[in-house]
Amino acid sequence: MSEQNKNAVTADYQALDASHHLHPFTNTGALNKKGARIITHGEGVYLWDSEGQKILDGMAGLWCVNMGYGRQELVEASYEQMKKLPFYNTFFQTTHMPAAELAQEIASVTPEGLDHIFFANSGSEAVDTIIRMVRQYWAIKGKPYKNIIISRENAYHGSTVGGASLGGMSGMHKQGAPGVGGIERIRQPYWYGEAGDMSEEEFGIACAQALEEKILAVGPDNVACFIGEPIQGAGGVIVPPANYWGEIQKICQKYDILVAADEVICGFGRTGSWFGSQTFDIKPDIMSMAKGLSSGYLPISAVAVGERISSALIEHDDDFNHGFTYSGHPAAAAVALKNIQLMKEENIVDYVANDIGPYFQQKLREALADHPLTGHIEGTGLVAGIALVKDKEKKEFFPSDLDIGYICREHCFNNGLIMRAVGSRMVLSPPLVITHAEVDELCEKARLCFDLTLQSVS
Repeated sequence: MSEQNKNAVTADYQALDASHHLHPFTNTGALNKKGARIITHGEGVYLWDSEGQKILDGMAGLWCVNMGYGRQELVEASYEQMKKLPFYNTFFQTTHMPAAELAQEIASVTPEGLDHIFFANSGSEAVDTIIRMVRQYWAIKGKPYKNIIISRENAYHGSTVGGASLGGMSGMHKQGAPGVGGIERIRQPYWYGEAGDMSEEEFGIACAQALEEKILAVGPDNVACFIGEPIQGAGGVIVPPANYWGEIQKICQKYDILVAADEVICGFGRTGSWFGSQTFDIKPDIMSMAKGLSSGYLPISAVAVGERISSALIEHDDDFNHGFTYSGHPAAAAVALKNIQLMKEENIVDYVANDIGPYFQQKLREALADHPLTGHIEGTGLVAGIALVKDKEKKEFFPSDLDIGYICREHCFNNGLIMRAVGSRMVLSPPLVITHAEVDELCEKARLCFDLTLQSVS
């Protein structure tokens, strides 16, 4: 296709998009003036746009395309299931083969004891399910007043009313949330940005103590659950101090409070274990998952429920009045089932833990640690966050009216790399199938884009 034709196709679709499409988390007016980027196809870790530009997807779509683009095995799993049974619900005492098989397959990789699976369609819906399920658990136990859920500032738990209420994103709270009551928040464990002179170990204890202080302030008999992402993803890839989750676990056990792990981003190999809970030795009572469950090929999410909660629900002589039309959708379940099977066959989790994950972390630091913009790099497996600073020696951040992350992100897009900006932090979460050579390319492009960003603000 000629450049002229490419430009015409791009302009046509940008106009069509602007006429009818309202984008998520977007200033639609500003986007319509600029024109949306039109992605046409993908293969492996790469995408192509309507202008013919090849782009290395350093974010695996939206933290989800773990097995890369163009996996025909997943396409065929959907097609074969569509031919046999394109849809039936799992209400009314009915199941179908893909849902039953997928529940078993998920239970084979979840942390010990999380053997019962409830299906939904997105991470947000899975988190809403956690809210409903933990409160129902305590009601069954004769303690309906034990309904407060504690989360963290700057946490992201989805954009439904329930998920946004539970999360700690102030920008979301200004727009129609929080709408669900009984939610409290504590400080996030962001050592580099908020610890001052404390060591990581001291800060980990201080952040955990904030949980105990909150529990005592609202009354231990009123607290149902603490929820947290093993690593805060959309908050900028905040990796907690090594001692943090152990202290959190002790406090929850002390006051008989359930632990919920939001594994929507960390789940399915991202941190070098099947789940981030295994990487950080968290013992959750309940756990949400989505994204990597199907590698993003079809929408599906799930909640893994531990014995304590599941036995109460099963033994209680009443319905659990919650669910979705597409809970356990047969085609989505078939794809997710095949995705997990492929991950096992190709030893993807081991590859992330012992090969490509350490290589990625090392190469990223070699490429960017000495850069004038880089204040701090943190991450594990195939997820990383980089704090951008004005002065790394003084640990001086850029002023809030200068959107340094957006500037860097635009340079990345224009130079064939997708890297996400979260405020003044740049984050990476590439497909788990990325190779050494592709990591090298990612790091070279990231260095170039950091150089261009520095030029833009100098």
